[in-house]
Amino acid sequence: MQLRAEGLSAHLSKGLARIYTVHGDEPLLAQEAADQIRAAARAQGFGERQIFIVSGAYFDWAPVLAAAQAMSLFAERQFIEIRIPNGKPGKDGSEALQRYAQAAPDDVLTLVTLPRLDKTQLSSAWFTALDGQGVSIRVEPVERRMLPAWLAQRLKAQGQSVPEGEDGQRALAFFADRVEGNLLAAHQELQKLALLHPKGELTLADIEAAVMDVARFDVFKLSEAVLGGSVPRLLRMLDGLEAEGEAAVLVHWTLAEDARALARVRGALDAGKPLPLALREARVWGAKERLIERIAPRLDATQAGVLVQAAQVCDGLVKGLRHPDWPSDPWAALRRLALMLAEAAGAKTGAVLTVR
Repeated sequence: MQLRAEGLSAHLSKGLARIYTVHGDEPLLAQEAADQIRAAARAQGFGERQIFIVSGAYFDWAPVLAAAQAMSLFAERQFIEIRIPNGKPGKDGSEALQRYAQAAPDDVLTLVTLPRLDKTQLSSAWFTALDGQGVSIRVEPVERRMLPAWLAQRLKAQGQSVPEGEDGQRALAFFADRVEGNLLAAHQELQKLALLHPKGELTLADIEAAVMDVARFDVFKLSEAVLGGSVPRLLRMLDGLEAEGEAAVLVHWTLAEDARALARVRGALDAGKPLPLALREARVWGAKERLIERIAPRLDATQAGVLVQAAQVCDGLVKGLRHPDWPSDPWAALRRLALMLAEAAGAKTGAVLTVR
């Protein structure tokens, strides 16, 4: 049985399953889900707790299987945690988890924690066995567009809020910009606001004075900001990536791939192919597909070629070459390329879609 993290509290209030599997790459939300399960287990009398950390392919699963069958020495019920940090139990682990899921008695509650799993892992025999005998909770990151609402919900839970209307939205947007990509730090900043201010309404000035800039940016999310035409966000992301020591070559690869994808789709459209086929042949998927299908039809072939040429210029600059019409600093050149892509997406950037 699969369950969303936000539905876990309601589920636990109705009773406990034998096995819970928490998987995902958002540490704060995964920790909170696991803590909810631990608290419910204690309340239901699962007083003896054992923890097994699967350290690699040669992990000995025999103690895990034995623990599930052993009589508890100190309490009526046992709570067993199996932590698999790399998400790969291996062949022996796969067989052991399947046997464990089938044989675990009702007086043993098990919590399995895992990182984000790919499609192959989610369809594996061991995961299917765990899910079939219990509940699996997939913990998803909070995307930037959802972050203001998430922050508002957390503020409400601690008795605080922002003003109604535009002022409140501006305050939440500022808060989100400061903590994007770093929910653990966002949680700490929320706790700080609870300590600094009484319950009630917070102003933008309150949030500006208290919340530190703890945002962390993922280079693979950069495309969404660039192709979405969000100039302030893309510039903030580039500044953050540079400050964090991200490799300029990886940022260039991301932006260059966007430019090439636009050119491939535009070329396919000019050849008379329908847009869905053009996107599929260009291997454009997911969130990027929705963005490029909006941009490519209004981009002419010349502009698409200019973007590819700009990406080639940046490739040389990142590798230490020079170009008379471009800044010599690789990060400055990458900002210019990002602005050109954002202009193609419809933003007013001041960039010029031309390369001499």
